[in-house]
Amino acid sequence: MKVIDVLKKKKSLSFEFFPPKTQEQEENLYQVVAELRNFNPDYVSVTYGALGSSREKTFNWVSKIKKEFQIEPVAHLTCVAASKKNIKTQVEYLVGNKVENILALRGDVPEGALKFEPPQDGFSHASDLVGFIKHCCPSVCLGVAGYPEKHPEAKNLKEDIGHLKEKVEAGADYVVTQLFFDNNRYFEFVEKCKQKGIKAPIVPGIMIISSYKSLKRMMQICRASIPDKLFEKMEKHKEDKKSIQQIGVEQAIKQVSELKKQGVPGLHFFVMNQSGPVSEVLSTFSRQQ
Repeated sequence: MKVIDVLKKKKSLSFEFFPPKTQEQEENLYQVVAELRNFNPDYVSVTYGALGSSREKTFNWVSKIKKEFQIEPVAHLTCVAASKKNIKTQVEYLVGNKVENILALRGDVPEGALKFEPPQDGFSHASDLVGFIKHCCPSVCLGVAGYPEKHPEAKNLKEDIGHLKEKVEAGADYVVTQLFFDNNRYFEFVEKCKQKGIKAPIVPGIMIISSYKSLKRMMQICRASIPDKLFEKMEKHKEDKKSIQQIGVEQAIKQVSELKKQGVPGLHFFVMNQSGPVSEVLSTFSRQQ
């Protein structure tokens, strides 16, 4: 099942995992996927490490999720340190294993590098990657990333939305946003995208705060802003892990409730390979039905 076909029929629910590095993490992720399957996700995605470092694990988990859990997988794919030939081989491998969905990303600047340097015979932009995949494997459903508060490297939001339009025009079927903590950022972003002529569904990406340290890190990496009242509350309880986790769950419930009322096309959770927080959030809405 292609993600775009799901989005045409219903409001989607999806989760994002990252490939585990150790045997213990492998066992944990297996349990997390098994637990979250109870919420009947329409699809789940698996991230792709810097410089393709987790490619094999990403593809292995994509296959495992499809075959063992019978959940539709989305494989992340970047153009960092990858030639056109290499990307074509990877896409054909995925298609050969009956993976119908890919999230096409430029990829992060490698640690220590000052700026993104395209590889020889590779791509500089995600829009180039999208167009290439659509050309060599037109049947693949492609998702791309959107940034409600702009990509950290973009001059401004207007410029960044212009880049997003290029990705959609190159063949992207839908958009998943980077995390945000203020829903107004998402709604304003969607409206500006519509004004720009972007018609692809824009699925909000939600991260449930689980620790003060991870919050600060994500704010640095993604440049996501945080409402003053929420940040003050986090600051007040930053040494109390349980309180931070509860605040995170309450914030996510508030966000999801408003997003659902506004009829967003779906919900995509960055679960950070933890089942507890997202289970608590989703169970809240199950009890309300």
